Amino acid sequence: MRTLLNIIWVVFGGFWLFLSYLFFGLIACLLIVTIPAGVASFRIAAYVLWPFGREVVPAPGAGAMSGISNIIWFLVAGLWLAIGHLTTAAAQAITIIGIPLAVANIKLIPVTCFPFGKQIIETR
Repeated sequence: MRTLLNIIWVVFGGFWLFLSYLFFGLIACLLIVTIPAGVASFRIAAYVLWPFGREVVPAPGAGAMSGISNIIWFLVAGLWLAIGHLTTAAAQAITIIGIPLAVANIKLIPVTCFPFGKQIIETR
């Protein structure tokens, strides 16, 4: 079932989300100072490409720097990404097939707002 939902997700928006996070990750890696944001964007890109069957959990050993990085990320990009995911979820929830996709979009909001100090794991 997860594979079917992931295929539907990729067809109906997941691929474009993946490309956008990948693109902005590449842009962030152009400057040395923003490489951690680029790496976080690449992790989110992998997650948004195939979200069903994965889960975001706190990373062990995440220090104070991840908290500071999360605040900066939220002010620069996280809030706007969350608004985009909410808007997309509202549009997807209109159809019956889109309801699980809307739930997945809502599930992406915490990691897009605060990606540092988190890791993405496979669920069983």
